[in-house]
Amino acid sequence: MTRFARLATGLSIATAALLAAGSASAQSLACNGYLVGKGASPATLLQTCGEPVYRQAVCVPMVQLGWVLTPYRPGSPEAVLANQCVPMEEWTYDRGPGTFFGIVRIYNGTIESVRDGDRGR
Repeated sequence: MTRFARLATGLSIATAALLAAGSASAQSLACNGYLVGKGASPATLLQTCGEPVYRQAVCVPMVQLGWVLTPYRPGSPEAVLANQCVPMEEWTYDRGPGTFFGIVRIYNGTIESVRDGDRGR
């Protein structure tokens, strides 16, 4: 397999992984008659929904594309896919008795995803 073919295959895998990760969370959090979703700021979330019941720092493994220079092989650098830890923050909101907790993941100053957690009591 040529280097170009390996690079194209690597880019296809990376693109598919990123698309799958992005499409897994397309929800919003409903608070006080308003929706807060992906791309909103944490300040907007706090203003709309108030303080979360729990905050935690998490390490989210994500596939990253990198380049490696091999000193003993002439030619251009080779593409490498690797899982890397991306630090994020998760805020958990209690939506009331019998409903699912709302889990908001914040990355780089914006809401990265919103998903349902366990059901509350």
